Amino acid sequence: MNALDVGPDRRHVVHAVNALGNDTVMPADTAPDERYSDANTTLRILDAVERDGDQNQRAMAGEAGVALGLANAYLRRCARKGWIKMREAPARRYLYYITPQGFAEKARLTAEYLTSSFEMFRAARGECDKIMESCKRQGRRKIALIGASDLAEVAVLSALALEIEVVAVVDTKSNQPKLAGIPIVRSLDELDEIDAVLITDISQPQLTYEKLARIWPSERISAPPMLRIARNKDGLAKWEDGR
Repeated sequence: MNALDVGPDRRHVVHAVNALGNDTVMPADTAPDERYSDANTTLRILDAVERDGDQNQRAMAGEAGVALGLANAYLRRCARKGWIKMREAPARRYLYYITPQGFAEKARLTAEYLTSSFEMFRAARGECDKIMESCKRQGRRKIALIGASDLAEVAVLSALALEIEVVAVVDTKSNQPKLAGIPIVRSLDELDEIDAVLITDISQPQLTYEKLARIWPSERISAPPMLRIARNKDGLAKWEDGR
């Protein structure tokens, strides 16, 4: 299970309640669960707003895996901080949309999660395996990774297991010559005969995608779902579609 996925035990929600200053006390028999930390709950709320700001608060609470009242408290706090905007709609409803500041906070929280989560490796390996399996089915045997990171190392492991060749890791800021035995280059222009690219930049994945989509066919760009890239902006085909 992804570390941000919601399990059936809702007792852990008190982590988020405590973070908002509520007097709720953690049950003595409940171990801390980072899935319900303040940061992860905020990330879930921002994610829900970005995916569909037209849905009601109850639906957002369901996506975030928290009670309705707690979701409302997080929505209000996100609005106060300038991460989301709210606009009244018919039938006593609200429309929500994420602001540029909200995108930046979401990116920061995502990077924090990817860097610190104990579950990162297992979740990343599963998602990279699926991407490599899709590449193999489509006959895409040579790929480049975009971003030298821990996620890139996981992607290399998945590629080796599925007989996909990682030609290079593209990273403009790295001072290292190689990552996991794979050469690091500065630009895609340095590479010949690659079939697809996989985004493995965990610091600014959305910006990396947007830059890449201007120069590379969208159907040949893959990204693990855990990076939470807004693919629909430019019609990026989801990797799970197998296109």
